[in-house]
Amino acid sequence: MMKRRANGEGSIYKRSDGRWVGSVSVDNGRRQHLYGATRQEVSRKLNAALKARQDGLPVLGERQTVGQFLQSWLETTKAAVRPRTWIRYEQYVRLHAISGIGRVALTKLTPQHLQRLYANRLEAGLSPTSVAHLHTVLHGALAQATRWGLTTRNVASLATPPRVQHREMSTLSSEQVRKLLDAARGDRLEALYVLAVTTGMRQGELLALRWPDVDLGGGTVQVKATLQKTRDGFTFAEPKTARSRRQVALTDAAIASLREHRARQSAERLWLGTAWEDNDLVFANQVGRPIEATNLLDRSFRELLARAGLPRVRFHDLRHTAATLLLGQGMHPKIVSDMLGHATIAVTLDLYSHTTPAMHRQAALAMDAILRS
Repeated sequence: MMKRRANGEGSIYKRSDGRWVGSVSVDNGRRQHLYGATRQEVSRKLNAALKARQDGLPVLGERQTVGQFLQSWLETTKAAVRPRTWIRYEQYVRLHAISGIGRVALTKLTPQHLQRLYANRLEAGLSPTSVAHLHTVLHGALAQATRWGLTTRNVASLATPPRVQHREMSTLSSEQVRKLLDAARGDRLEALYVLAVTTGMRQGELLALRWPDVDLGGGTVQVKATLQKTRDGFTFAEPKTARSRRQVALTDAAIASLREHRARQSAERLWLGTAWEDNDLVFANQVGRPIEATNLLDRSFRELLARAGLPRVRFHDLRHTAATLLLGQGMHPKIVSDMLGHATIAVTLDLYSHTTPAMHRQAALAMDAILRS
């Protein structure tokens, strides 16, 4: 006897040819049919269709294409990831995935489709790193398709992305850091560079820092947000990981620099009067608004490197510099990991493994001292 669900909630039954079929009501009173070899398979597909309908998304059936699914998947992930992350997902899907495999039926997608897509993108000039990121996005999307019962396997797990060449980390020596800070002396953003090389804070964390999160008396800052630029403007998002939300101790140099910076900013606010947009930002542009990352690099950081006679490193390399200098001086990796806001100490040790020889040497010297005492 055919077992049905409540009206409007879909139904599942077995056909005379042995196949199972489920149906769910969609727009205009129509019903969408979903097929499978077992009741469990159809049930998974039906649950996914019902959830899509509940979320206000289109209910797509057996003829659903990869492009249709990816568009639906993007909508469901929008509230689950950070805005900047979602923008990257959307760009990879729109610019690369849909043009290559968008018309393929989702149930007919094979690893060969993905391999041809990756090869095509490489031939078009996309870097191996970007193609690897495309693979990661597709892998996550197709994993969701499997969980929803739309596919029986994640074909991205069977495809091989291009090998990404390891990029050597660039760091500044202690002497180069002194040159950088000497060149920054008196600069409107001097305190930003002092914090970057003494705390290892990320660029977005520095640009999102607000004065209520700075305790100059106690010598600490609270990292609570990261600044991101989206199509709708600036947004203050949650830090990269749960451990990224942290308290960071300030050096005496950083405290002195921040005091000078606050006095300079107060003078700017007084001069501009009502034209100043008060966002309580520690590092704001000339009218109090958030600083755009590209402007920081093009109009400040690269000019600063040139004045200091230093190589053209990335801003993020200042974070690597802070960690490398501290670990090289024997600072415990757990302390450095907490300061940087890494998810685990293993991330720190893996990322800065080049500093371990110096740490091992210091451990040997410490053991010598113990045995001589």
